[in-house]
Amino acid sequence: MISSIAELISDRIGTMPAGERRAAQTLIANYPLIGLKTVAEFSAAAGVSSPTILRFVARLGFQNYPEFQSALQDELAAQLQSPASRTLNPSSPGGGAVSPMLEATLDNMRETFRHLSDKQLADIVAKLADRRGKTFLIGGRFTDPLARYMAAHLAIIQPNVFHLAGQESIWRDRLIDMGKRDVLIIFDIRRYQDSLVRFAETAHQRGVQIVLFTDQWLSPIARFARHVIAGRTAVPSAWDSSAALFVVAETLIGAVTRQLEADGAKRIRELESLR
Repeated sequence: MISSIAELISDRIGTMPAGERRAAQTLIANYPLIGLKTVAEFSAAAGVSSPTILRFVARLGFQNYPEFQSALQDELAAQLQSPASRTLNPSSPGGGAVSPMLEATLDNMRETFRHLSDKQLADIVAKLADRRGKTFLIGGRFTDPLARYMAAHLAIIQPNVFHLAGQESIWRDRLIDMGKRDVLIIFDIRRYQDSLVRFAETAHQRGVQIVLFTDQWLSPIARFARHVIAGRTAVPSAWDSSAALFVVAETLIGAVTRQLEADGAKRIRELESLR
């Protein structure tokens, strides 16, 4: 399975020198468009030399800059696909409709976790378990059920967890309650939701730390996010699959529960008593 450029960066950024790391961060913050500009324009945006950009591209495994740009162009085309335009893979002989879907979903889970480091998961868990701040969760048209599911679990083990539902004006009213100690978890996969991008930008300006669950092509919200979880979503269907992101969400729920074991258990007992 071919890795996206965002996944390659996630795998290799820990070994990059400072200049190449700045190039990587600039690309993620302006994904993928800055990479489609000339080497000189990319280097100027990153504040590094043109040779540094070329070394960065080589570190990702590309022979030259045009090959790197060609890969980005393919990703941009994939980003913009609608369900109507998506090419479906035929079922394998004798496999029916279930087998290819199941295999693709399992592959998505494996690839998602292969590119997700233990350190990143630990950093997210530590922030979510920090009782000094509030946690807000929101998703898009098809991903908001994941946000609601994650919020329902986190709210059992700690206070100040809020799922943002309803119209955009309602979300924006909650911005007044958000500050630098707070976390905003956003689920946004292709085709990315403009209202979520606007909301994320305003929350970022208020100093809120954003954790983004997105796909391998990266929502524009990535430029505002402290942590980006890029899950695999493509399956042989007109629709993308959120199964891999769901498993990451459940992994984080379990890890935060263990982190807050004593307080969480006490809170659960009190909730059961109230019920």
